[in-house]
Amino acid sequence: MSSSERSSEPATPAPAPPRNDRLLRALRRQPVDRTPVWIMRQAGRYLPEYRELRSRVPSILELLGEPELAARITLQPVRRFELDAAILFSDILVVPEVMDLGLYFEEGEGPRFRHPVRTPAQVEALPVPGPEAYPKVAQTVRRVLEELDGSLPLIGFAGSPWTLAAYVLEGRGGGEFGTARALAYQEPDLVHGLLRKLSRGVVAFLQAQLHAGVHALQIFDTWGGLLSHRGWEEFSLAYMRQVVDQIRQSHPRVPVTLYGRNTAGRLEQLAATGCDCLSLDWSVDMGRARRQTGGEVALQGNLDPVALHAPPEELRRQVAATLASYGRGPGHIFNLGHGVAPDVDPEQVQRMIRAVQELSPPYHAVKS
Repeated sequence: MSSSERSSEPATPAPAPPRNDRLLRALRRQPVDRTPVWIMRQAGRYLPEYRELRSRVPSILELLGEPELAARITLQPVRRFELDAAILFSDILVVPEVMDLGLYFEEGEGPRFRHPVRTPAQVEALPVPGPEAYPKVAQTVRRVLEELDGSLPLIGFAGSPWTLAAYVLEGRGGGEFGTARALAYQEPDLVHGLLRKLSRGVVAFLQAQLHAGVHALQIFDTWGGLLSHRGWEEFSLAYMRQVVDQIRQSHPRVPVTLYGRNTAGRLEQLAATGCDCLSLDWSVDMGRARRQTGGEVALQGNLDPVALHAPPEELRRQVAATLASYGRGPGHIFNLGHGVAPDVDPEQVQRMIRAVQELSPPYHAVKS
């Protein structure tokens, strides 16, 4: 990204720290009394209160477009569980939806786009609105922060440019994104043009959340692991680095986490983007990841989400093993290696959180 494409917006101060600042301290690898815990997709279909609310709203897009409802959903898990952070209820596909690509959701089939991008002319015509294009998201953030009243940090998020491009090029979610990956070989200039615009869109989406007051950010590179290593460097890593760089310019003190699914062999390169934390999927050994990254970034994760279906005593053993794998000292945020599944019993989530709270303090005790 050339200097002319970079945001000229002046740096803005980070919001005041919440009373429970374990997550923010851990993201900065500062001492904490115990390992903080939150879970990806912690607001959603596994909660009966979410299902009840969702049954009264015809579409997910309508739900996202109502700040009062989106804020209520954001707060549902932190009202039920003793979590160390809330994460905004939104969707990574809000960015291409604002770019007029005709996003809709097919019941039981996931996201679809009425106007998938396949030609240079389509890329050229794509608008890239700024942060002001996300007023509903900003309103949701402000409502959540008002309800939290300084108790917990709020995490904002976006999809990585490549992950969004995979949906936009394919025209739908699911599968191995064969069309999107083929276009990266067949029409690399087209794909790079799209990624440049999506990168600007991701930055604008994140800045809208930051301006409204979120305390930390997470970028989801869910589909980068489908690419070859060279393809990932060219089409995914390079653009995540640009996004992190842009956020660093406007909000230098806000912690940024990168989540890369199926990127176990790429941790050093991800850590070198300038992010504060890497969120790991369940295929990665936490201790090895800590050695690979040399303590330069915090690490988040990485319990296998399927472990939430285990008997309670086995779930506790799995939590203990994850904590032991990271070992002593700061810089660990407990989470799942991916999102919580819709069929999980909420009581299992409670057991997992309680196990982290009970088992993690010895890993943070100061040696006498």
